[in-house]
Formats: sequence, C-alpha cells, structure tokens
Amino acid sequence: MKLLLLLAAFAFFDGTSDPWSAKEIVQPKTLADLIQAKQQAPIFYVGFPTLYRNGSHITGAAMAGPCAKTEGLDALKKAVSDLPREKELYIYCGCCPFIKCPNIRPAYTALHDMGFTNVKVVMIETNLHTDWIEKGYPSEKATQ
Repeated sequence: MKLLLLLAAFAFFDGTSDPWSAKEIVQPKTLADLIQAKQQAPIFYVGFPTLYRNGSHITGAAMAGPCAKTEGLDALKKAVSDLPREKELYIYCGCCPFIKCPNIRPAYTALHDMGFTNVKVVMIETNLHTDWIEKGYPSEKATQ
C-alpha cells in the first residue's frame, strides 16, 4: 500500500500529469522580453510569501500564494476576481525545481476552475534565482 501511495505521489510530480498544455508554458526569456517591451499581462507569484518579501521577484508580479495551501489559493482567487476570464495572465513560483513545485499546479487548476482560459505558466525550471535573477531579467524587491 505504501509503495502504491509513493508511486502515485511521484506520478503527480513527474511532469506527465501537468494540467496545462504545452502552448500554455512560457519560458523566462519570453516573459522577460515582454516585460521590457511593456507588453505583458498581469503576473502572479503563487509561491511562499517569505521568498517574495525577502528576495527579489519578477518585476510587476503581485503576491498571490502559496497555492499549496487553502489560504494561498484564496489569495489568488481574490487577486484575479475582477479580471475578465479570457484575460491573459501569468503565474510562476520558482521556489524549487519546477517538476517538484507544490504551488504551481494548484494555482493553475484553481484559475482553470474559475473559468480563466488564457493562463500562462512560467517555466522556472530550477528556481527563480538561477533561471531569472542570475540571467539579469527584470526583477524587483518587495516594498514593505
């Protein structure tokens, strides 16, 4: 029984059960270019508040997480509640390797369940520091 549960947990994080399609994935460079051109849609950070407040985050991103927890999902739902359901929006975490992220999948699923049809998932493959900050992409510190 324990082996079955372990295998089920691994299947959740092995990339084969992702709720989004390939066309909904956005690479960091693509989003960085959009930010620099001032053409991006709203961006929501769906990870842990400590990382958002104490580190850097993607320029213009609003805190709406951690979506592994009910209160984080509630914060995300509140943050997007007034947006048109067809509006393009971006979500990202970057707390850990993307394949193991506890926040991105619940965030995407919640938005999809709310009727959002144009959600883009930013593929922060390793972590935000490695895949965004070190590359010099637009970032900012939280204002307290």
